[in-house]
Amino acid sequence: MLSEGPEMRISLTRRAALLTALSLPLAACGGSDPAPATDDGASDGGADAGALTTTDMWIKAAEEGMTAGFGVITNGTDQDLVLVGARTDAASEVQLHETAEDGSGGMSMKEVEGGLDLPAGGELLLEPGGHHLMLMGIPEPLQPGDAVEITLEFEDGTELAFTADVKDFAGAQENYAPGEEPDGHNEHDGHDGHDEHEGHGASDGGDDS
Repeated sequence: MLSEGPEMRISLTRRAALLTALSLPLAACGGSDPAPATDDGASDGGADAGALTTTDMWIKAAEEGMTAGFGVITNGTDQDLVLVGARTDAASEVQLHETAEDGSGGMSMKEVEGGLDLPAGGELLLEPGGHHLMLMGIPEPLQPGDAVEITLEFEDGTELAFTADVKDFAGAQENYAPGEEPDGHNEHDGHDGHDEHEGHGASDGGDDS
């Protein structure tokens, strides 16, 4: 049997120390697993309401009955939307109305069926003589200078709240009762056989009611 001399013992000691030193960084590298990736974003399945905006929203002043709302709704999202309704404490019901032929060669207003399209990156114009919000059954007068809070409702569940100013306006007369038609006239006809929405496009300088 060979006996270990001093030089062999020193060599073995150095080798053991070297192996120990090499194993430390390897253990440090393999001892901790990388943290799993996390999903920071979450989709609620609807459009980003922050990218929906309104501009110049206003309501026609009225003492009772019903009145109309106008303005511009802008869709800054990448999704096509459909406006299907609205609600407000200032009316018992809000309907979407449009201009349509009345069957006699004239034009009248009626409730929209299926909602109003608002394409991605596009605008929906609510204006006298065109599409507009109809506030039905207002519980108290809406005076110029008042503010009305309204929430728009879209088909995908998205909602958009805004505040509309109440203004004087001579057109946009809404004097019919829902479900009723004055004798010989369309339900949206106004005084003297004229369409009650006549004057939607511009004020004639005075209220013809």
